[in-house]
Amino acid sequence: MIYRIGQGYDVHRLAEGETLWLGGVLVPHHKGTVAHSDGDVLIHAICDAMLGAVKLRDIGTNFPDTSDEFKNIDSKILLKRSYDLVRQKGYEIVNIDATISAQQPRLKPFIPDMENAMAGVLGIDEDQVSVKATTTEKLGFEGREEGISSSAVVLLKKVDNGK
Repeated sequence: MIYRIGQGYDVHRLAEGETLWLGGVLVPHHKGTVAHSDGDVLIHAICDAMLGAVKLRDIGTNFPDTSDEFKNIDSKILLKRSYDLVRQKGYEIVNIDATISAQQPRLKPFIPDMENAMAGVLGIDEDQVSVKATTTEKLGFEGREEGISSSAVVLLKKVDNGK
C-alpha cells in the first residue's frame, strides 16, 4: 500500500492543581489532566492515529501506563518514538489533522505553538500539522469541564527509497 490513514482518539479527566499539556505546549489553566504520563490528549490521539495506520495497535500497547518508564513522561517523547516506529515500517507523514474538544480554556491562541512544537519533534513542515479546537456547547463531560478529548487523523505515505 502506498498510502495509509489512521484515526486516533484520547480522553483525560481534568482536575484542579494538575498541569494542562496540549500539543507539547503548557497551557495555563486552573485544571489539568489526570494521567500516568503528562496527559497530553492531543499528542496521544496523534500517536494512536500513526500507530494504527501501520497496524501497530495503540499508544497503550506500545507505551503501557503500567510501566514506570512512562510515569510522568513528556508526551513529545512518545510522539517521537511513535513516529520512529512508523518510519521503521517504511512510512512518512503526509499530514495530520486533529481536533481538541474542551469547554475551557480557550485554545485558539496556543494552536500555532502546538503545531510548531509537534512539527519540530516529528521533523516535518508546520504546514503538515493542523490543529483545531472546539467546545461542546456545555454538553457532555467536556462541556461540564470534567474532561478533555482529542481526535486525530494521519495520512502516511510509503517511502520510495529508490526501490
